Amino acid sequence: MNTYDLSGRVAVVTGGAQGIGLAVTERLQASGAKVAVWDMQGASSGDAQMVCDIADMASVKAALAATEAALGPVDILVNSAGIAGPNAPIGEYDDAAWAQIIAINLTGTYNTNKAVLAGMQSRDYGRIVNIASIAGKEGNPNACAYSASKAGVIGFTKSAGKENAAHNIAVNCVTPAAARTPIFDQMSEEHIDYMLSKIPRARFLEVEEAASMIAWIVSAENSFTTGAVFDLSGGRATY
Repeated sequence: MNTYDLSGRVAVVTGGAQGIGLAVTERLQASGAKVAVWDMQGASSGDAQMVCDIADMASVKAALAATEAALGPVDILVNSAGIAGPNAPIGEYDDAAWAQIIAINLTGTYNTNKAVLAGMQSRDYGRIVNIASIAGKEGNPNACAYSASKAGVIGFTKSAGKENAAHNIAVNCVTPAAARTPIFDQMSEEHIDYMLSKIPRARFLEVEEAASMIAWIVSAENSFTTGAVFDLSGGRATY
C-alpha cells in the first residue's frame, strides 16, 4: 500500500463512521494525519469525533470549532456524508425526500467547504475532496434527487477549484460507481442490479480503492490539479 506523508496534517472526514468515509479515515491515519470524523451517527473511528448535521451550518461551525480545539487548524476536508434516498420515477417522487437529499448532499457540500475554506485561505494551504457520484455525470433513472444533487457537487467543486486556484488549495471531487456500503439499504434491489449492470468491470467499487485515490488527492503531492473530477466508475463514465 502506497502511503503519502500527511504528518502534521489535520483532516476532517464527514460521514466517516462507515463506508467510503471510514476507509478514508483509516487511510489518512495510516499516512500520519490526525482525523476528525463528523457524522450524525457517532463514530468510533478517527482521532476525534463530532456529531454533525452537515445540512445545518450552525452544526458545521460547531464541529469545526471543536475540531480545531482538539486537533488544530484543518488542512484537509473529505466530504463523504450523503444519502441516496428512495427510488421512484419523478412523477411519484416524494417531495420531502427530494428536499432532504438536496439539503444533505448539495447544501451540505456548500456548508462544509465554506466553513473550512476561510482558514485554508489564510494559511495558504488546503486540500478538499467532495464525494460526488457517477450518477452526477450520467443520471440514474428513478434516482432524480440523488443524480441532481451529485451533479451539483461536481459543478460546485469546479467553481470552488477555480476560486481558490491562486492559493495552494486544491478542491477536487471523485465520481464513484456504487460500492457495497450501508447506503445500499436505502435502495431497491432492482436499482442495485441496474447500477451493477452498467459497470464494465462487472463488480462494485471497493471502499479501499476509493480511499487510495483520495489519499493522493489530499496530499501535498497534488499541487497542480484543482477543480477536477476523478473517475472511480470501473469504466462506466463516458466523459
